[in-house]
Amino acid sequence: MNAPTLETRRLSKSYSGVPALRDGSITVARGEVHALMGENGAGKSTLIRILAGATTPDSGTILIDGQPVSIEHPSQSRRLGLRFIHQELAVIPELSVAENLFLGRPYPRRLGFLADWRELNRRASRALEALDIGHIDPSRKMARLSLGDQMLVKIAAAFLDDDGEAARLYVMDEPTAALTSEESERLFKVIAGLTERGRSVIYVSHRMDEVMRIADRVSVLRDGETVATRAISEISKAEMIELMTGRQIADAYPQRQATTTSASVLRLDEARSPDVHAISFDLRAGEILGVTGLSGAGQSEVLRLLAGADKWTGGTIELDGKALAAGTPAARWAAGIAYVPRERRLEGLLPRASVADNTVLAHLESLSRAGILRNRRAELQRSADIASRVKLKSTGGKQPVFQLSGGNQQKVVLARAILGGPRVLLLDEPTRGVDVAAKFDIHTLIRELAASGVAVLLASSDLSELTGMADRILVMREGRQSDIVAADGLTQARLLALSFGEPA
Repeated sequence: MNAPTLETRRLSKSYSGVPALRDGSITVARGEVHALMGENGAGKSTLIRILAGATTPDSGTILIDGQPVSIEHPSQSRRLGLRFIHQELAVIPELSVAENLFLGRPYPRRLGFLADWRELNRRASRALEALDIGHIDPSRKMARLSLGDQMLVKIAAAFLDDDGEAARLYVMDEPTAALTSEESERLFKVIAGLTERGRSVIYVSHRMDEVMRIADRVSVLRDGETVATRAISEISKAEMIELMTGRQIADAYPQRQATTTSASVLRLDEARSPDVHAISFDLRAGEILGVTGLSGAGQSEVLRLLAGADKWTGGTIELDGKALAAGTPAARWAAGIAYVPRERRLEGLLPRASVADNTVLAHLESLSRAGILRNRRAELQRSADIASRVKLKSTGGKQPVFQLSGGNQQKVVLARAILGGPRVLLLDEPTRGVDVAAKFDIHTLIRELAASGVAVLLASSDLSELTGMADRILVMREGRQSDIVAADGLTQARLLALSFGEPA
């Protein structure tokens, strides 16, 4: 019997005496897609960092092809044939696609010292076409690509030097978090091709539908320990959730409540920005309106237009029957339109600031003395009150946000958004990259807000989230409004077809 591609035995790691990983034990067979699941803080990231050579374990053993190895530096991990695709983008926006693909690799040269840009672009095109993403221009700046295309370029970079021997194991951490359904399908085809050639994949994801579809086996971590490894054919979603959380969660999505009224809170008539054209809809009190589309279709841009983050170039926007004037995000916030951006670390948080400071950031004037002097006691109290409502897990209001898990960081952004009691809540990928339990908490909060009369606009690339949470769904296509359909009874397959332009 062939030795496993990778085996970890009782890996452990503590930081300042606090265990992050106590028993990280997994076995990945040759040609296998092995899913790794667990709540944020379960130890997945620590295990990946150990394999990547970013940190060393306190104890335990790593075996590659049956042989014990020591990984003390990323270069050692790479020499052993391990490749990593992380959730967070690590690109240089002002460089071209080709330059980003070849970062850290020697450029082709002319005359021994001049960079051969034509050859570089040719090689980049070949790498992109191998992943069925040849539509991406290798000479284009990364900053001009959609977030999904940037992630696909990053994925292509991990495969670039796979010459048939160098790479044996790919570790993919939430690789579809920024991808649309059709982009995810491309990735799944690539993964299938890798395993057919004997490569192995560790697939880290909170999306159970993906795991059930593409994985052969799954290992579940909880509280720093591997609590189970099962064949996908022998485990249900409910069992997976119970293993991850230690408790049962009866429904994937909180039940809809008939709270929508006929009162229009937000109305758009032919609203435009540089990236979206002629958007018209009514959003009612208590309604959750989903927004979806293919990559770059304009779903995020609709929210940015309403939030005042993108230039408003035409049409009308009314809030509670009154026309809004062009304004800044601060003006929109003051009017009662709160915004949770897609990229929480870049646009939604001050990572080195405390939980309390991040929570009250948009509300300092209302919490200050005479509108001038900060009232720290009031800030900490309001932060604690709202933290309880969003079920935030932290050591307190003074804890730096960067120390929190991804799910709890997102709850901080949500806490700030709802602290002032908004009339309209704009949510762009609110559960991207968060674990199952945190996702359920966020969905429950959204339902509660809608039940209280808040009008919610929910942009998401997770089709199950849209069909499970929304009352209606706005479908965007090429920057334009394509359809608005009722979510009740709508299948994910039908929603995807609408995104491709099939008639309703």
